[in-house]
Amino acid sequence: MPLCDEYRSKPECDHEHREHYFVEELTFADADAILAMLRELCPNVVDGYLPAWIRNLAYRLVLLQRPDEPSLMREAADSLYMHGPDWDDIAADLRRQADALDSR
Repeated sequence: MPLCDEYRSKPECDHEHREHYFVEELTFADADAILAMLRELCPNVVDGYLPAWIRNLAYRLVLLQRPDEPSLMREAADSLYMHGPDWDDIAADLRRQADALDSR
């Protein structure tokens, strides 16, 4: 269910897209499904088919399900840095947490 991002319109598609259904499905998805969606719709940190707020929500939901995975924390931090600076402090904290987990 690609949404538009700030730079590109959504691709042509015969399906009706309703943002609230997408967010509802995302909210209850498991971490593997969310990560697969992120990989497909946002293969690069810089762009993708998801707006920043959906991408941030997706990473937050993944990290709630997998709180002890430093690589995911860093991936989420990279996304936050790319779409900051409002979230730079949160991104820096994620990097610190990832470093702390790696040092254990």
